[in-house]
Amino acid sequence: MILADTFKDILAGAGVATSRTSSLMVITSLVLLPLCLVKNLSSLAPFSLVGIIGMLYTSLAIGIRFFGGTYSGPAGKFVSDLAPHLRPSFAGSDVVGGVASSASALTDPRTLILVCMLSTAYIAHFNAPKFYRELKKNTMGRFNTVVGVSFGASVALYVAVAAMGYLTFGSACQGLILNNYSTADSLVGLSRFAVALSLVFSYPLLFVGARDGLLDLAKVSDSDRTNAVQNKVTLGLLGVITALAARLRDLTFVSSLSGAVFGTALIFVYPPLMLRGMVKNMGDKAGG
Repeated sequence: MILADTFKDILAGAGVATSRTSSLMVITSLVLLPLCLVKNLSSLAPFSLVGIIGMLYTSLAIGIRFFGGTYSGPAGKFVSDLAPHLRPSFAGSDVVGGVASSASALTDPRTLILVCMLSTAYIAHFNAPKFYRELKKNTMGRFNTVVGVSFGASVALYVAVAAMGYLTFGSACQGLILNNYSTADSLVGLSRFAVALSLVFSYPLLFVGARDGLLDLAKVSDSDRTNAVQNKVTLGLLGVITALAARLRDLTFVSSLSGAVFGTALIFVYPPLMLRGMVKNMGDKAGG
C-alpha cells in the first residue's frame, strides 16, 4: 500500500500521471518479485543500510518542513497545492500554538488506535531466529546489543516523526504522512524516493518470514522446501498480497488492525504459549 501511494506521487512529481494500481503492478513485477525470490537475505544487507539512510533523510525533511513553517497557515508556501482534505487542520484537535494537550490525548479513545499502530513495530519478531543465525559471530551478547540499539533508535525516530508530522498537519494527517505533502515539494519528493528505496529492500525480510510461516503451517519439512516449491509459494503469496494492496487504501485501518491482532499476539500471547509448551516438553527436567 505504501509503495503504491509513494511511487504514484513520485511519478506525479516527475510529471507522469499514472494510477495507483498501475504503479503497484509495475513495482511488484519488476522489483519486489525478483527480491522475494532471493534465498539468502544476507545479500540484501548493504541495501538495508541504504534504506536506513533514506529513512533518516525523510525524518530530516519532515523536521525541516515543520520548523520552516512552509505548511503553516493559509500563507504556507505549499499549502495552496494541497487538496482541501490534506491541508493542515487543528480545529478541535486540542493543539494550541503547536502544543498538544497530553491530558486530553490520554483520555481520548482514539489513542488506543495509535497504540495498536505502534504494536506493528514488534511484528518483525518472527524473523528473530533468522537474523540470529545470519548475524556475524552470533553470540547472545552481540544479538542483544543489535536488538537494543536497533529498537532504541527506532523508538526515537518514531516519536520524532510522529510528533512533527502531527504538529504540521493536525487532524488532516493521512495514514502515510508523506501523502500530505505537495508533489511540487522537491525536498519531500526525495523523501518519497528514500522511503520507497527503504521499503523495497526491507520488504523481502518480512515476506520471507511470512512465506516460511505459511510453509510451517502446511507442515512442509525443510527437505521438501526445494527452490521450486519456495518459488511457487512466493508467486502465490505475493500475488495475494498485491491484490489486497490494490484493493485496500486506508493505511490507518490496516496498520491499526494488524497491530491490534498480530502485534498484540506476538508480544503478549505467543511467547507465554511457547514457554508453556517448552516447559511441558521438558517434563521433570523443568523443575531442575
